[in-house]
Amino acid sequence: MINALRKKPVEIEEATASAAAPRPEEVDKRWAIEARGLRKSFKAGHVMVDVLKGIDLLIEPGEIVLVMGPSGSGKSTLLAAVSGLMKPDQGSVVALDTNIWKMSRQKIDKFRLANCGFIFQGFNLFPALTASQQVQIVLKFMKIKPAARKAAAEATLRDVGLGHRLGNRPDRMSGGEKQRVAIARALAKKPKLIFADEPTSALDGENGNIVMTLLRKCAKEQGATVLCVTHDARLAAFADRIITIEDGLITSTNADPASFAHHH
Repeated sequence: MINALRKKPVEIEEATASAAAPRPEEVDKRWAIEARGLRKSFKAGHVMVDVLKGIDLLIEPGEIVLVMGPSGSGKSTLLAAVSGLMKPDQGSVVALDTNIWKMSRQKIDKFRLANCGFIFQGFNLFPALTASQQVQIVLKFMKIKPAARKAAAEATLRDVGLGHRLGNRPDRMSGGEKQRVAIARALAKKPKLIFADEPTSALDGENGNIVMTLLRKCAKEQGATVLCVTHDARLAAFADRIITIEDGLITSTNADPASFAHHH
């Protein structure tokens, strides 16, 4: 099974070897995210499975990057490692000039609260809270005063086309509307880094386009850096760059969007 998944092993290993040391043009450049040598393994029964196999990832400020690959390729694990959610077994992550995994868990949590917005495929909304309250709760953790956080929440919800849903709870919203609430919650604090894990997997084409248009607007107008993990080929057109991953290794750092145009 493992051998069947390893396509073009020579090319992949050569690319990995060449990526191990920073190129001269990379040394002085300021990156929003700079990850080096990421490795992560998980125990499956009595066997250790290598999920990330020494990955380097460099993302510029304001860039929208898609990470694409088949299920089980390591996409979500990579996102978790660079966003401070899951510590890699080896390697380093510098985000916004901060060496994430050299900090305590408490400081990582504070960094994420101050700088990161997260969007997941499961929405992660509270059933008892209205759309406005869902967004305000993050701003409350940031010690923003009630009037200011209410105004910010409602303005962001209007930006995502939900001005008419401010008082609605999740059971009164469609899947697309729930995902837009989740996006508003991520964007309301104007994060510098946005991490999205399969944000369109539960949505139809129209709502998927709305989601990516909003993320692109945030990147271009606020200078946010967006890292989006997906297997949804429809999103390729929205990216500045596409990184492909397979069997725990990056196979391309700048894949051609046209190569995904006819995938379903």
